[in-house]
Amino acid sequence: MSAAGGCLCGAVRYRTDAPLRPVIACHCTQCRKTSGHYAAATSALRARVTIEGRVAWYASSPCARRGFCPICGSNLFWDGPGTHLAIFAGTIDGDPGVRLAGHIFCAYKGTYYDIEGDLPRADGADPSMTTQVE
Repeated sequence: MSAAGGCLCGAVRYRTDAPLRPVIACHCTQCRKTSGHYAAATSALRARVTIEGRVAWYASSPCARRGFCPICGSNLFWDGPGTHLAIFAGTIDGDPGVRLAGHIFCAYKGTYYDIEGDLPRADGADPSMTTQVE
């Protein structure tokens, strides 16, 4: 399996040949503020993600940072503890072969929308949904 993607303007591109985790929607305040809605991300083994172009990194908390294109502002990555790099699913080219599998931080979701469907939900973090694949 491989996946490639990048930002809106094309200045940042990435590729991975690592397996991707299913996509998880995060409704936390930080994801909502950086994306304008909730964020949907997969992840891949960090050591097997190649990035071309300059990524701007913002330390959004003491333990994590967010990577975005400094030209067009596209949100690309969430980089926290562990072996994997989260990749925002909407930045992947074509069909990555993974689908939305659940929602986290639902207690912090915006008041203007409802979470539809029967996928698993967690009020906060949920390691069973975000545990990385190898």
